[in-house]
Amino acid sequence: MKIIPIPYGRQELSNDDKNAVMEVLNSEFLTQGPLVPRFEQKIADYCEVKSVVVCNSATSALHIACLALGVSKGDNVWTSPISFVASANCALYCGANIDFVDIDPLTLNMSADKLEEKLRVAKKIDNLPKVVIPVHMAGQSCDMEKIYNLSREYGFKVIEDASHAIGGKYKDISVGSCKYSDITVFSFHPVKIITTGEGGAVTTNQENLAKLMRQYRSHGITSAPNEMSPTSDEEIWNYQQIGLGYNYRMTDIQAALGLSQIKKLDKFVEKRQLIANKYDDLLKKLPLAVPYCHPNSYSTYHLYVVRLNLKKISKSQKEVHNSLRQLGININLHYIPIYLQPYYKQLGFNRGYCVEAESYYREALTLPIYPGLSENQQQFVVNTLHQILS
Repeated sequence: MKIIPIPYGRQELSNDDKNAVMEVLNSEFLTQGPLVPRFEQKIADYCEVKSVVVCNSATSALHIACLALGVSKGDNVWTSPISFVASANCALYCGANIDFVDIDPLTLNMSADKLEEKLRVAKKIDNLPKVVIPVHMAGQSCDMEKIYNLSREYGFKVIEDASHAIGGKYKDISVGSCKYSDITVFSFHPVKIITTGEGGAVTTNQENLAKLMRQYRSHGITSAPNEMSPTSDEEIWNYQQIGLGYNYRMTDIQAALGLSQIKKLDKFVEKRQLIANKYDDLLKKLPLAVPYCHPNSYSTYHLYVVRLNLKKISKSQKEVHNSLRQLGININLHYIPIYLQPYYKQLGFNRGYCVEAESYYREALTLPIYPGLSENQQQFVVNTLHQILS
């Protein structure tokens, strides 16, 4: 019997999504058309934020966010070790130094208490960060109010890496509103809450930052007359490069898909919530810990991460992982602590740097969760876990 694999995550595309893309393919604009600003406005309305700049990836969005905040050589940027490498790489792109703040073992997010401890020490040795990038792991917001208050006390800027969290809430406020941050970043990769194929966005309430990020997104170019240098009356100038930027633009094809997907955003999150709640109920008797959701947070459940109680299991984490994959359940691990990656170890990081992050890494497994996961598929995942862990 052929095994049909169950992925840990996948996109959910309807005929409406496909038709929206086909309309663009049949139009005059494939890129730099009217749909990119329209998609930006939709996100702004949804998040109740002043400005949105969409990009070709969340990695690009993180990079231009750092650039807009003036991150450069010699600056310090701190982030969570439990995230995709892009959360740290964006600082290195700017020539800055990167460091990590250990996680809260319950929420798996950057610990605000550990951040405060690290800031106290850094202040004494005049080594404070210029930017802190808290990561909303699996779709649950960090303790942004405390992090924001610390930013006011210690003088750093805040970029929320909300790649997992569009559609989520913190204290009943939409993630992306930037009430407690300077900039928020979203991802529209296929396994995220909504997708544009590849894509990302930055949100901000500071128009000066939005203006800079638009320039960084498009080669450092402007067409605004008030931003251009004076020229001869005989010369034709319809744009000028006024800084060094990148080609990080989103196409109208991607924006069309995003505009169609965002209509279903709330339904996607609601379905993920239902799947997560069912997992919570079906897994409660197994030797593992299901995800903890803080009362202040409405999680998007981009990921459903369990932590194995290895003292009560006869198998190792790797054995459980391999057994599930052999049966067609393509679970994953989110994430290896960034500083344990070979490249980061070359920068001087070693095991033991963030104790909670490493403890989590040795126990974590990501189970399948996405809107199209059927009840039968979920039950198969649960039944298989019961067999393996029993």
